[in-house]
Amino acid sequence: MNFMRTRFTGKHAKFAIAATAALLAATPSSSQTVSDNAVPQAGLNIPEQLTIFGEDNPNVRRATALVNGDIITGTDVNHRLALIVAANGGEVSKEEEDRLRLQVLRNLIDETLQIQEAEANEITISQAEINQTFNQVAQQNFRQDIDAFDDYLRSRGSSANTLKQQIKGELAWSRLLRRNIQPFINVGDEEVNAIIERLNASKGTTEYRIGEIYMSAAPEAAEQVASNMRQILDQIRQGGSFVAYARQFSEASTAVTGGDLGWVRPVQLPQSLADAAAQMQIGQVVGPVQVPGGFSILYLIDQRQILTADPRNAVLSLKQLAIGFPPGTTEAQATSRAAEFATATQNIKGCGAANEIAANIGASVVDNDQVRLKDLPGPLQNTIANLQIGQASQPFGSVTDGVRVLILCGRDDPQTATAPSFDKIMSDLENERINKRAQIYLRDLRRDAIIEYN
Repeated sequence: MNFMRTRFTGKHAKFAIAATAALLAATPSSSQTVSDNAVPQAGLNIPEQLTIFGEDNPNVRRATALVNGDIITGTDVNHRLALIVAANGGEVSKEEEDRLRLQVLRNLIDETLQIQEAEANEITISQAEINQTFNQVAQQNFRQDIDAFDDYLRSRGSSANTLKQQIKGELAWSRLLRRNIQPFINVGDEEVNAIIERLNASKGTTEYRIGEIYMSAAPEAAEQVASNMRQILDQIRQGGSFVAYARQFSEASTAVTGGDLGWVRPVQLPQSLADAAAQMQIGQVVGPVQVPGGFSILYLIDQRQILTADPRNAVLSLKQLAIGFPPGTTEAQATSRAAEFATATQNIKGCGAANEIAANIGASVVDNDQVRLKDLPGPLQNTIANLQIGQASQPFGSVTDGVRVLILCGRDDPQTATAPSFDKIMSDLENERINKRAQIYLRDLRRDAIIEYN
């Protein structure tokens, strides 16, 4: 397993809305307990026939599984499934929904085992902590107030309680790892210094910011896992949320951060992933790519040159002038109006004259002094990068949204990039080792669990 895939992300768990999970590649079995073979590489032996998967009444609480005596109900599964469906636009096929139900059940089994182990170690997560994290999720991830968030969850067939249970599981597990594993992890100064030397030697070469959905696959399950991943890839390409799928399906510890590996160099990746990344365009999603032990779906979030200032990190001061079109405007009328708008704005002599010209042509004005070049839409980046101070871009927009121009009022170029700090590198190495042990920890909990299905 590569360095970045196993990054310890417990400190970020309070901002997540889903527990780390794996895609189920199960074979039919009548056993009611998890056998010693039910390790992550082979999948869980979940029976094919489960009463929850019929057309049941969601208002009737019916036990679907007992995990060491704790009940997972049909309502639990339905509410958790509703979160995933909502995160992907509210529409999934019947086949996809059936597959998601199996995945949700495994998520809940792992979550229950993690909470049970934390409680056995006298780790308690207070309701106040859970509520605080829930509020942060509502405000930061959904940009809604708490009441609106509650209404949103109910309208999607879920509930605040199911999300709070996820939060409890993530906080409990991360705290357990910090207590039982982190104190016994050691990283030497010489290891950190070796990494710094390699970074300096790699200056100017390309590194990638990658999102990954990783799923393990034993040889006998490889084709089934690959097929499942192709279905996920199709859903993402049709507009599904990569982050949501990574949170629910990825076996990597980065699942809680939506699969984000952070910045990685090709040498940190399995060769097949490095080769794939080198051929991708920013924003592209590819897969499944075979890696040792399983498969990955890759999402290229960004790329840059190591220890080299990225001109796209320039901070711009922009002034936007915009005009709209009344309902019923034809394409020809909009084109004519846009041409007049372009002529007027191209005669702007610096940002100081922009407001007066805007008033003359009936345009609205918006100022923003903290826009990073790389945050602009791709087609605009090269255009704005080539502008001189005081110049305006060509008009852009549509009949529906109106037409805009951007005037460059100022530009602060980025400083020369520097290597990560000694402490940051040491922290990353520690996190890698913590997560390797955490995966073994959870595997052992699965092996020892008594799980009964109804």
